[in-house]
Amino acid sequence: MSFDIAKYPTLALVDSPQELRLLPRESLPKVCDELRRYLLDSVSRSSGHFASGLGTIELTVALHYVYNTPFDQLIWDVGHQAYPHKIITGRRDNIGTIRQKDGLHPFPWREESEYDVLSVGHSSTSISAGLGVAVAAEKEGKGRRTVCVIGDGAITAGMAFEAMNHAGDIKSDMLVILNDNEMSISENVGALNNHLAQLLSGKLYSSLREGGKKVFSGVPPIKELLKRTEEHIKGMVVPGTLFEELGFNYIGPVDGHDVAGLVSTLKNMRSLKGPQFLHIMTKKGRGYAPAEKDPISFHAVPKFDPQSGTLPKATAAQPSYSKIFGNWLCETAKQDDKLMAITPAMREGSGMVEFSRQYPDQYFDVAIAEQHAVTFAAGLAIGGYNPVVAIYSTFLQRAYDQLIHDVAIQKLPVLFAIDRAGIVGADGPTHQGAFDLSFLRCIPGMVIMAPSDENECRLMLHTGYHYKDGPSAVRYPRGNARGVPLTPLEVLPLGKGRLLQEGQDIAILNFGTLLPEAEQAAQALNATLVDMRFVKPLDESLILEMVSRHSALVTLEENAVMGGAGSGVNDVLMAHRKPVPVLNLGLPDTFIPQATQDEARSALGLDGPGITQRIREWLG
Repeated sequence: MSFDIAKYPTLALVDSPQELRLLPRESLPKVCDELRRYLLDSVSRSSGHFASGLGTIELTVALHYVYNTPFDQLIWDVGHQAYPHKIITGRRDNIGTIRQKDGLHPFPWREESEYDVLSVGHSSTSISAGLGVAVAAEKEGKGRRTVCVIGDGAITAGMAFEAMNHAGDIKSDMLVILNDNEMSISENVGALNNHLAQLLSGKLYSSLREGGKKVFSGVPPIKELLKRTEEHIKGMVVPGTLFEELGFNYIGPVDGHDVAGLVSTLKNMRSLKGPQFLHIMTKKGRGYAPAEKDPISFHAVPKFDPQSGTLPKATAAQPSYSKIFGNWLCETAKQDDKLMAITPAMREGSGMVEFSRQYPDQYFDVAIAEQHAVTFAAGLAIGGYNPVVAIYSTFLQRAYDQLIHDVAIQKLPVLFAIDRAGIVGADGPTHQGAFDLSFLRCIPGMVIMAPSDENECRLMLHTGYHYKDGPSAVRYPRGNARGVPLTPLEVLPLGKGRLLQEGQDIAILNFGTLLPEAEQAAQALNATLVDMRFVKPLDESLILEMVSRHSALVTLEENAVMGGAGSGVNDVLMAHRKPVPVLNLGLPDTFIPQATQDEARSALGLDGPGITQRIREWLG
């Protein structure tokens, strides 16, 4: 899509923040207006994250206007909201390629631009990294400033508070901006409060505050009274006492859609010493009514018609694996009021909307707190309940110690429903579920299941739920299931695979939902096909039986080959001294870039023709 200068005359002047800073302050509202329209225009054509970016237009413009980026370092948390940042930092004409194969990265990415200080994808990392960047800037001594932007969702993670606690302790110069779109903009964000914010961030107030402290420092009661008065004056207007306790100078809340007011406040704050905290109120989807009304649906959008404001209905013939999981939850909770389902802020993504409505007392969204989610589940299990933790593969990485220390060592029956396992597609390297089989397989006592279709998925969830000797996990991919008929729930025999097709010479051992691709390869090669079902415990007798009747084995999984299910098969063969050739197929030892799931599988040789060809080449 070529950039239409006539449609966006002011934005056309801004190909970089340097050019933005040459504009008079009066023209910034026009820049914001055009940037908002351009974002709508481009994302509706390309698909991508949408509502969050609409909410940070004014903030993005004000930050790049006031701060000397990239010399001053601007760090975004997660980065759903960084599309406007990408547009005004030299990537305007490529924004239509975002999230696509070989296109712009979905989140800020260091290799893409010097303006992207931190590569991100998971939330709540900005303040920790920002503090490190600020300490380095202090040691460098060139007057570089550091700003972190974090959302009200991301700040719920413990890591954000760990970082603020440290920042308040070492008193580095940095600014944390809380982009708060949780609450509606209430009256206290009106003119009075914006005026107060500019006063509180201004020189007069700072010098009064410091001067007052110096003058009265020898008189303890007065010092206390001053501190209390200051807190009282602030406390009447702002909810910032918590951040003040952590050692930050809190200012806000201010209207995050008033670009002139933001510029004034940021100009004042840029010169303040020590850790600063600016609380801004914004509206997700701001300036586009359909997205303001329904920011959840408009968080990430397919291509759509901006005039009509309606998103195309997904026309999937088959339900998604997430939906299969959600239905299983409801079905099980109907029979068992001890079921407790936990999600770290992924209700929609994990297919739990219906469950949360039907069984609100058995549903817990613990916010972006994966570590807490897992140990909370451990506590529920100790209390005699049956916890199910629904978590994306890539987010479970954040709770690895809790899984080992709080669940597995204590042999607690917690079921992990691991969504988005394997290739996820457009979100790229930070979100691919490439490692769960590898990092779970080495944990003693863990039962790990990899279903090949939706019926298997239900049976495995049921099996894990009724397994009481320790933790279990069922891992399933993003996307739609195969459309197989569903059978009544039953407990599967532990650690047993199933023979699907008899062939000659080679046996393909399949782990998980690449089964249709494995079937194609088995047909083409006249190979035996086994669906292994269990990654742990492995069906050793079945593996040894395959060795006795075949001259070679192939293992197939959508997980890193390093340490994955195939490695488990290799271990069995070594232990039994079976000198048989084995080809392990799976994800290579690289971080997998963004592309659609089909594009990625094809590029990695994990589609039917690719698997067939790789086996043929290997057999020589």
